[in-house]
Amino acid sequence: MADLMNFARVKWACRRGMLELDVLFQPFVEQYYQDLSDTDKACFVRLLECEDPQLFAWFMGHEKCPDPLLADMVAKVRGRAAP
Repeated sequence: MADLMNFARVKWACRRGMLELDVLFQPFVEQYYQDLSDTDKACFVRLLECEDPQLFAWFMGHEKCPDPLLADMVAKVRGRAAP
């Protein structure tokens, strides 16, 4: 897990198969990732390990994320990535 918290690896993991997720993750990781606490960084990395369709459902509000920590991270990304 610590290796995945390397910024270059996290930035690469933000490149998804769905443009909608790229639009959310790329600005977030560029502007805010470095300032996150280690706990939040680990949570963000855990979020990136989820499948794209599941992430899309959570970010678009079609489904509620069952994990409270991941749900909080979804809200952080959505709130900070908004124009």
